Amino acid sequence: MDETVAEYIRRTVLKIPRDEIKTMLQKWGFLSETQLQTINFHQIKENISQDVVQLCEENSADIKQAAVLDIIYNHIYPNKRVWSVYQMNKTGEETEFFDLTDFKKKFKRRLRSALKNVTINFREYEDNAVWIRIAWGTPYTKPNQYKTSYVVYHSQTPYVFISASVLKSNLPLLCQALVVASSYHDIREMELRSHSLNSLKDIVFKRYSQNFQTYYPRPLQERNVAPENADLRIIQENRSEKERIQRVNREVFGDGPQPKLEFAQYKLETMFKSDPKMDVLDKKEPFRCLVKFSSPHLLESLKSLAPAGMADAPLSPLLTCIPQKARNYFKIREKKGFFSGSFVSP
Repeated sequence: MDETVAEYIRRTVLKIPRDEIKTMLQKWGFLSETQLQTINFHQIKENISQDVVQLCEENSADIKQAAVLDIIYNHIYPNKRVWSVYQMNKTGEETEFFDLTDFKKKFKRRLRSALKNVTINFREYEDNAVWIRIAWGTPYTKPNQYKTSYVVYHSQTPYVFISASVLKSNLPLLCQALVVASSYHDIREMELRSHSLNSLKDIVFKRYSQNFQTYYPRPLQERNVAPENADLRIIQENRSEKERIQRVNREVFGDGPQPKLEFAQYKLETMFKSDPKMDVLDKKEPFRCLVKFSSPHLLESLKSLAPAGMADAPLSPLLTCIPQKARNYFKIREKKGFFSGSFVSP
């Protein structure tokens, strides 16, 4: 077995929590159950990794088998990477039967026609997701197995989730290979990024349901209350207001958990109108501003503002419609100007 392959397997094993190493090696399937029984999984991880490498040498492991172990690790721990969402488009409504063998052949041929030194591995999962691992090289160097790109493509949808490598110059090649292999015509980024791959899937696959705001806060009516009944009236109004806030919040955000997003950024361009006689604006230049929100769990934080008494209920649609706008490339045309935004997980 090549020394670089042995070192890569060793490092991959070291990334796995010790209590899960045996289970992950069983999913890998490269080592037999008899071989796994010879490993003491209660010793320190460095010794476990050395034992795994020794068994892999007996089985003559190569980079293909090592890459499969890395795919399994990233599938179990996708939050270790930052994922971006891309959407592919077709001209017309034509649909084609997805053939995984044909997809792999076209993808490899297209990518290797542009770059010879590249390692490509595939693994299909039960949710129709094809995981692709790409290790990039250069015309003069071998692929770097420690700087890989990951692609998750759901075969019956136009959506692709990409965790790019450090070499961003290879991203256009990757996108071209995806378009050709999947028989689409173009691909574009949705400006939607996060560590949480499942949350991104919930948004683009519309597994996250959120109601739209169709009501507005009602001002409390003034009443003349007798002094002896004032305390009871205040208690009743407070109770009613809390119930209203809970009801409105539930109607806006729904009952289920929110997708885990950590950062939202708004770019606002607004055209102001003024009286020509006042001559306030000599040029018709839009007013531009940038607003950023960040939180360990942004949407859940927004959901808790009204019940905590930190904001009026319901919240502004600019905040409550974040997932819906993200599905539409998070760009919309508003009546008063242009609005766009993006997500990123720091």
